[in-house]
Amino acid sequence: MQKKNVQPILNRLNRIEGQIKGIYKMVEEDKYCVDIINQSSAVRSALSSVEDLLLENHLSEHVIHQMRGKGADKATAEIVEIFKKSKKK
Repeated sequence: MQKKNVQPILNRLNRIEGQIKGIYKMVEEDKYCVDIINQSSAVRSALSSVEDLLLENHLSEHVIHQMRGKGADKATAEIVEIFKKSKKK
């Protein structure tokens, strides 16, 4: 992974962890369902943002090297797999 991406990803994951703990506490305290759903949606959005950073890193680091070498078939298969997963969101 590119060093420039590590800390931003870890920061976002720490924030997501805090959000999850907050949702857990909201459920324990029997908070209003819509408020919990709003927080859950925020977590989903934050995770999507982390996935975007990871994908960008993967494409710019690994896929480029695979395409330049003998790994073009593997790179293409990975891109198709990621695309299929993203359509299921």
